[in-house]
Amino acid sequence: MSLPQLWAEARPKVAGLHLDSGACSRQSLAVIDAVAAHARHEAEVGGYVAVEAAAPVLAAGRAAVAALTGLEASDVVYTTGSNHSLDLLLGSWPGQRTLACLPGEFGPNLAVMAANGFQVRAMPVDGDGRVVVDEAARMLATDPPALVHFTPLASHRGLAQPLAEIAAVCREAGVPLVVDAAQGFGHLDCHVGADAIYSSSRKWLAGPRGVGFLAVGAALAGRLQRRLPPPDWDVPVTVLQSFEHGEHNAATRIGYSVALGEYLAAGPELVRSRLAEVGRTARQALAGVAGWRVVEPVDEPTAITTLEPTDGADPAAVRAWLIAERGIVTTACEVARAPFEMTKPVLRVSPHVDTTAEDLEQFAEVLRDAP
Repeated sequence: MSLPQLWAEARPKVAGLHLDSGACSRQSLAVIDAVAAHARHEAEVGGYVAVEAAAPVLAAGRAAVAALTGLEASDVVYTTGSNHSLDLLLGSWPGQRTLACLPGEFGPNLAVMAANGFQVRAMPVDGDGRVVVDEAARMLATDPPALVHFTPLASHRGLAQPLAEIAAVCREAGVPLVVDAAQGFGHLDCHVGADAIYSSSRKWLAGPRGVGFLAVGAALAGRLQRRLPPPDWDVPVTVLQSFEHGEHNAATRIGYSVALGEYLAAGPELVRSRLAEVGRTARQALAGVAGWRVVEPVDEPTAITTLEPTDGADPAAVRAWLIAERGIVTTACEVARAPFEMTKPVLRVSPHVDTTAEDLEQFAEVLRDAP
């Protein structure tokens, strides 16, 4: 059976057409069952006893993250999601608070950076918003920031950034690299030796909402300062241990671990290849729809397609109409999503591996009729 068939049959039948995996993918029946089973176990034996019994499953999830990032399982902690991960990391940085990132940085990330007192510098990019590696290398060599925060795949545009090349540049410059893999994890190859990397469960890994991970390599972790408990308290808690909140939703962490296992079983390279194929098919189907411009090159190796309105359509209103009238789920990206780069709202289409060419042709036909 093919990957698209296996992926579809592992999940409940979709009600309509789901083209929104960049926001929240569809969980498998196995993930749903694992979450429910743990909740039942908590009711039977108590929450703390149940989570102790689930330790091997949670350890398997950390090992899966390690395999996909190149870090160690002991470097991985569960969080509530990407924003939480970034806040934990930046809040524990004791040194100079300067940071370089792309001009198209995610708006909520910029807010977390500002809240933690970081001054942000823009990395050099070309006209498409892709980082210019040679210029970035010169920037880091002559005026290095304390950290580089790099997003290999943005939320508002399906452009794959050269993550491996930037990782090499950061190593050469001696600047720690923090990777926001919210969209990249499970979508692009993130095994590049980053100093820290974080992501959410609900996007391309198709796990539950409200859970994610933060992985911090030993060298960078050794430079961080614990916030809670206060660092001058003589208690045996490491920085990474302090990130692991005791009061958490263990069931969703277990569901995420199951989703990670399913992804590894499907084959990361096969999934990435299929996502690139689906993205190419989407751009080909949508290229001729009047009133919209496909932003990404047709062969961009991602499944995210961004549609910019050319005749005054309101992406938020179109998204609402698609859901209410056609049962099609997409994302409307407002300017606040990337406030230093976006100039107008766009409509984002993010199908997963089980989306067919017929599904995308159907969407293109419906979009032609959208108000």
